[in-house]
Amino acid sequence: MNATLAVVADFNPASKSHLATNEAIAHSAAALGLCIEPQWIATPEAARPDGLQRLSEFSGIWIGPGSPYESMDGALSAIRLSRERGIPLLGTCGGFQHLILEYARNVLGYPDAEHEESSPHAPRLFISRLACSLAGRTMSITLKPGSGLAGIYGQTTTEEEYLCNFGVHPDFVALLQSSALKVVASDAEGEVRAVELPGHPFFIGTLFLPQHRSKASCPHPLISAFLRACATGRS
Repeated sequence: MNATLAVVADFNPASKSHLATNEAIAHSAAALGLCIEPQWIATPEAARPDGLQRLSEFSGIWIGPGSPYESMDGALSAIRLSRERGIPLLGTCGGFQHLILEYARNVLGYPDAEHEESSPHAPRLFISRLACSLAGRTMSITLKPGSGLAGIYGQTTTEEEYLCNFGVHPDFVALLQSSALKVVASDAEGEVRAVELPGHPFFIGTLFLPQHRSKASCPHPLISAFLRACATGRS
């Protein structure tokens, strides 16, 4: 079975996370018997109408790590395309952060929602600097029972690796929790670590980097579930 996958991010061959993304896709594709060759789409390309048209033809979209992106508009446009057209989407690290921004701007009605990394003095920072950096840390995470994410893992606790300094601003957590975009993973302090959109074929964002925990002998279950959705159109 074949599927096409776009990774929207500004590829850097020196990035551990970018290399791990390609490797994790290969691990899960091999285990699932899928033929998938990921194509990296730079964020400036995703910002153009012809770039978006190209993205609409992929079976799935992964918003990769590496923010600040060269084009925030490109990343946000790719996320909106996926959300509105039902294209399976996974966002990790910076992808998670921009998934939150896209939803805040285009669904929750906050067009001025911003990211502290790129707009540190903006009045409405949905994504802000973490009180304690998570860069290089592996931490325990609690998955919400009954969530799609918990179903993918087959359990309600896990450990994952981070390379980030930014997350959801505490002032907006309650707003997210009351929206259709569900908070489905948190750490020991209750901080948001993953979200999903029920009713969508696959729409999950994680602040952690599942690709860093994938091995050829043990593909990551979240990435395998994502690729399966790309191939079948459902999780």
